[in-house]
Amino acid sequence: MHRSTRVLFILLLIGMFASMQLAFTQAGFSIHNESYLRSDEGSFWGESLCLPGLYMVDPGACLPYGASQSIATLSAMGFPYPMRDLPAASPDPKLSQIPVLIAKINLAEDEPAPLYASFEDAIAGSNPVRYLNAGGLRYVSYVYRRDHNGKPYLQLSSGEWLRAAPAAYTDFQGLVFFENPKYDFGWIVDQATSFTAPSFSAAQTGNIYKREDVVQIYSTSDAEGVMWYLIGPNEWVNSLKARRVHFNPIPPETIYTERWITINLFEQTLVVYDQGQLLFATIIASGMEPFFTQPGTFQIYKKLPLETMQGAFEVDRSDYYYLQDVPWTMYFDQSRALHGSYWRTFFGYPQSHGCVNLSPGDANWLFQWAEEGDWVYVYDPSGRTPSDPDYYGPGAP
Repeated sequence: MHRSTRVLFILLLIGMFASMQLAFTQAGFSIHNESYLRSDEGSFWGESLCLPGLYMVDPGACLPYGASQSIATLSAMGFPYPMRDLPAASPDPKLSQIPVLIAKINLAEDEPAPLYASFEDAIAGSNPVRYLNAGGLRYVSYVYRRDHNGKPYLQLSSGEWLRAAPAAYTDFQGLVFFENPKYDFGWIVDQATSFTAPSFSAAQTGNIYKREDVVQIYSTSDAEGVMWYLIGPNEWVNSLKARRVHFNPIPPETIYTERWITINLFEQTLVVYDQGQLLFATIIASGMEPFFTQPGTFQIYKKLPLETMQGAFEVDRSDYYYLQDVPWTMYFDQSRALHGSYWRTFFGYPQSHGCVNLSPGDANWLFQWAEEGDWVYVYDPSGRTPSDPDYYGPGAP
């Protein structure tokens, strides 16, 4: 049972017991009174409690106490009745399986990576045929693994061999929706304990939320320099720990179709809409300062199931990167693309050189849905991202 549902159930039980006590008290009834007679005028003896529900006006024919009173209290706090889970589910986990094997080159950043013509040369460390440039972010795809003295040696699709460590990648996935949500929602991006009020000085509830937990947001409060989200009765988390999806199925003014992708740079979220319906939502990793993802309205102009990305921004090329077979790439703004990122361990924070990084599973879902020509709306409601087009170069992963 969901935590919020459990809380509501407990409140309803308390309300039911309270209603019984109230009815007995107002009726002047005790367990020793066996006459069951009506007491003084004004008593509610003989009147029944209303069925659990929200009564905005006096129902007249019944008493809106007990469970009904508890529901009214929850409604005043912003909670619906009955409490509902988010109308969404995780996508097929098979979408997270990228079609190539990936390995990370673990040499020092300033050390080129040698490649060899044979396995024997690789284990001997002799006769390299070429080198991959030095850099801190270097990944390759491979077709075959062979171990020697407990060390993995990998053969690339080119036939060359090198020492590298097979890499694991995140299986995080966003949410696929089967109807529009009634409330905003979001993800916890750093383990958090909730508070009983929107304040760091408020008492903690004792409830602990893990990174990537999904929460519904029933109300917000701007306090102490951060935004606070009401995620349950008397239960708040702050925007330092969570990312919020602002549900809005109305197309932006710059988009004239009913099918588009919205990227919120401040919240680090991506949302897919079609015909007024929310189809998909997730958290991302966009460009970090000074390599921001450019705000604006764009169109996907090229889709590639696998794409090798390499380059550098520093004059001395000390930040060289080599990313072979990046999965499910969708270019939308020069070299800026939506794509899977097997080198990211978590999402919800700016981390890239301008591209919009997604988990492999999320990129696969989006790649299957998106078409060349689909619109991508990128914005930053905080206004912190530079909006001058002259600021931006071509971008990178």
